[in-house]
Amino acid sequence: MATHRIQSTPDTVRWGTFSAAYPPLVTVNSGDTVILECVSGGPEVMPPAALGLTIPPALAAIHAAQIPRAPGHLITGPVAVAGAMPGDMLEVRIDAIELGADWGYCGFRPLAGTLPEDFKEAYLSHIPVDRARGVCRLPWGTELTLAPFFGVMGVAPPPSYGTISTIQPREHGGNLDNKELTAGTTLFLPVWAEGALFSAGDGHGVQGDGEVCINALEICLTGTFTLTLHKAPGREPLLRHPRAETATHFISMGMHEDLDQAMKQALREMIAFIVARTNLSREQAYQFCSLAVDFHVTQTVNGEKGVHGLLKKGLLF
Repeated sequence: MATHRIQSTPDTVRWGTFSAAYPPLVTVNSGDTVILECVSGGPEVMPPAALGLTIPPALAAIHAAQIPRAPGHLITGPVAVAGAMPGDMLEVRIDAIELGADWGYCGFRPLAGTLPEDFKEAYLSHIPVDRARGVCRLPWGTELTLAPFFGVMGVAPPPSYGTISTIQPREHGGNLDNKELTAGTTLFLPVWAEGALFSAGDGHGVQGDGEVCINALEICLTGTFTLTLHKAPGREPLLRHPRAETATHFISMGMHEDLDQAMKQALREMIAFIVARTNLSREQAYQFCSLAVDFHVTQTVNGEKGVHGLLKKGLLF
């Protein structure tokens, strides 16, 4: 299988949008590996020179090029997978994640976040990262162990959606902000457009469930992804919503502007997964979710809020 590397340049990134109309940067075969260099942050959140932190040259070049910018994230892609058609499923194995900077940032702004009525002034912190030790040091001295992941991983949305923002996660994936999706895990995405058209970005160095103030530790990351296509055997799609798998858990996901509805979707997806994998009835699977599945709030800041369910491996038969 081949390996393809795509660097972050003004020609390989988009700022803030997904669309099925974007032409692919490269078309790969199922089973190929793609290395995507991803950068984060606009000029307004770059650290002042006095802090002694280095702005990656790729990010500086993108700022200088003044590419079109919509509210949202810098993402690298898209990458097409040969033969992918609507109804298929794309398996995205996250083989490795490398830090791309010696700092990240975290902040919030008026009218956004989980508590906009309580925090009405903008606030921004630049947070140094010790790549050798795998930690970041917060302004008040606390050190956090890094657990990097990509906030945004997604395929193109249905063509009928046109051009959409990267901010809201939807059935194509996108801004999932799921901290479980670290190196060694696998994300499964439904294919909605020819070629699938995978993109990634919005690097996070560390994040708590909820991502309550808008940001995690926003940082530049390089990801190594193996893309495997699963063809739908008939007219029914293989998958309708993103799901994932770690070394220890199966993960269902729900996204909706109403957190209650996001919870219901994550629960329905987990029930369907259990029924498909076992001889349990829907009623038994519903009980099993209450007894054995942990549901976490993924994030509450992207308009479409997120909930994910965690089912420990080894409990199904």
